Amino acid sequence: MTAQEYVETVLHDIQVSSPGQVEFYQAAEEVLHSLRPLLEEDPKYIEHNILHRIVIPERTIIFRVVWIDDAGKPQTNLGYRVQFSSTLGPYKGGLRFHPSVNLGIIKFLGFEQIFKNALTGLGIGGGKGGSNFDPKGKSDNEVMRFTQSYMNELYRHIGQTHDVPAGDIGVGAREIGYLFGQYKKLTGRFEGILTGKNLRWGGSNTRTEATGYGSVYFAENILNANGMELKGKTCTVSGSGNVAIYTIEKLQSMGAIPVSCSDSKGTIHHPSGINIETLKAIKEVNRGSLEEYARLHTDATYVPLHSYPEGGHAVWSIPCDVAFPSATQNELNLVDAKHLVAHGCRLVNEGANMPTTPDAVAYLQEHDVFFGPAKAANAGGVAVSQLEMAQNASMEHWSFAEVDTKLFEIMKNIFNTAHETAEAYGHPGNLIVGANIAGFQKVADAMIDQGAV
Repeated sequence: MTAQEYVETVLHDIQVSSPGQVEFYQAAEEVLHSLRPLLEEDPKYIEHNILHRIVIPERTIIFRVVWIDDAGKPQTNLGYRVQFSSTLGPYKGGLRFHPSVNLGIIKFLGFEQIFKNALTGLGIGGGKGGSNFDPKGKSDNEVMRFTQSYMNELYRHIGQTHDVPAGDIGVGAREIGYLFGQYKKLTGRFEGILTGKNLRWGGSNTRTEATGYGSVYFAENILNANGMELKGKTCTVSGSGNVAIYTIEKLQSMGAIPVSCSDSKGTIHHPSGINIETLKAIKEVNRGSLEEYARLHTDATYVPLHSYPEGGHAVWSIPCDVAFPSATQNELNLVDAKHLVAHGCRLVNEGANMPTTPDAVAYLQEHDVFFGPAKAANAGGVAVSQLEMAQNASMEHWSFAEVDTKLFEIMKNIFNTAHETAEAYGHPGNLIVGANIAGFQKVADAMIDQGAV
C-alpha cells in the first residue's frame, strides 16, 4: 500500500466511524496529508499501522452533568473527557465550557494536542475535555454548582500521573478554583491535578500569559528567520479572552502596534493601539462587552457582528502586517484571507486552535504569506502547564522571569524543529508540514517502542 492509499484509507475509516464530526475530520486530514513525505521515506509507520492507531482515542468519556440554577431548577449538560494518547506522558489538555462543544470538537482538540504537546519536548500526552455549558450570563454560584457537578464525575478519571486538565475557552481562574476545590473535597488530596491554578495554591507564574506570550515569541522567530521583526509592525488580533489579551500585551512590550480585538458581538479597531488596561478591566474584571471599550476610547471604532455581512469577519478587513487569529476554530475563512493578502499582510500566526479554514490556508500560502500553525504557535500554554506540573511535583515555585525564559526557549526550539523538519522533507518554509511531521514522528516512534498497546 502506498503512502497516499494508506492516508486515504484511514481518512475514509474516520468518516465512517465518526459521522458528523467535521472538525475532527478536518484536523485529521490536515495532519495525515502532510505526513506523506515521512511515510514514503520510512514505511515502518505503515507497517506498524500507526495512523489507524493514533486517530482513535485511548479512551472517550461522556457523562451527564446535572446542576441547580439560581431559581432552584435542575439543569442538564453533557460532559466530556477524551484521553487521546498517553504515549509520551500523562494526558494533558484543557477543558472547554462553551455551547458549541460536542464530541467532534473535543476530539479535534485532543488530536491536535497530541502533536502540540510532543513539539514542546516535554513529557506529556494528549487529551481534551469540556461541556456544552455556557458560563456567560451565569452567576458565580451557578458556575460553582455546575463545575462541582462536572468534577463529581471527572475526578474518577484524572490524576497527577494519569491525566492533568487545564483551562480553555470558558474555563478561567474562577472555574479552575471551583474544580480544584471539589476534587480536593472528593479525594481528600491536595495534588497537582489541574494546571492554571492560582499562585496562592500551587499555580505557576506566567501560566495566564503563556499562550499569548508564546504565540508572539513564535511569530518573532518566523519574522527573524526572514529578515524582519515585530517592532513597528501593525498587528490585528481576534478574540478578547486569555490568549488575545496576553498576545496584545506582549506585542506592545516588543514594540508592535496591536490595533484590534473582538468578541462574540463585534470588533474593536483602535488605530493608535489597544489600551490593554481597559481591555483587561472589561473582560477579566467585569466580563463585559467590547461595546464598552468604544465608549471609553472615542478614537476607537466598534463594528457590531451583524453589521458586517460580507461573508468574512471585520477584524481581518483591517490592514495589518501580522495577523493573530486568537479566538476559536475556523474563524479566518477564504474571504478573510483575500482581505489580508490585499492589505499586504506578511504573516498569519495562529493563537487559537485550528482558527484558519483549509481553503484560507491554501490561499495564504499561494500568495507567499508566512504561516505559523496552531500546534506550534500556541503551544506556549501547555508548555507552561507542564512547568507548573514540574513545580508541583518538586514542591518548588519559580519566578516569573524564570518561567518566561523557559517559555521563550521552548518556543524557539519548537520553531527550529518545525523549520528544520520542513526543509529535511522537501518543504522549506512550510511550518505546517514541519510541525506535523516532527510531532508525529516523536509520538509514533515511541508507540513502536512500546508495542501494540
